[in-house]
Amino acid sequence: MSEAPDVATAWRWLLERRPSTRGAAHDSLTAVVEAAHAEPRLRGLYPFPTHGTLHFLRSAPPWLEPGHDDLPFILYGGPPYKVYSSGYTDLLGEVATPSEAAALAARHLPANVVMDRDVSRGEASALGD
Repeated sequence: MSEAPDVATAWRWLLERRPSTRGAAHDSLTAVVEAAHAEPRLRGLYPFPTHGTLHFLRSAPPWLEPGHDDLPFILYGGPPYKVYSSGYTDLLGEVATPSEAAALAARHLPANVVMDRDVSRGEASALGD
């Protein structure tokens, strides 16, 4: 299974449910991806579905540096939808809808997540200060 080469392509492949895209076969992921994509701060991050979760990574692959997966993520398959801090350290909340889960994840992004392009066009990637 190949990973998308950049943030915008990763979102596009997930939204289109492109065959061979990680998570594309999971119906319960689609609503969470759509809700997360609607959040500008999340849309600027690399979406990475794995093991029933949608992670938001600071960069596209290859992931050679530590710290690329230190952001909140959503456990999909609900309702309820749970949002955790990185590594399942803390349950940040449990909500009824994918939109609420995406908003909760966005609210818990650290201040040092900075977008390097216009996220409103879906072309951003995130950088840490």
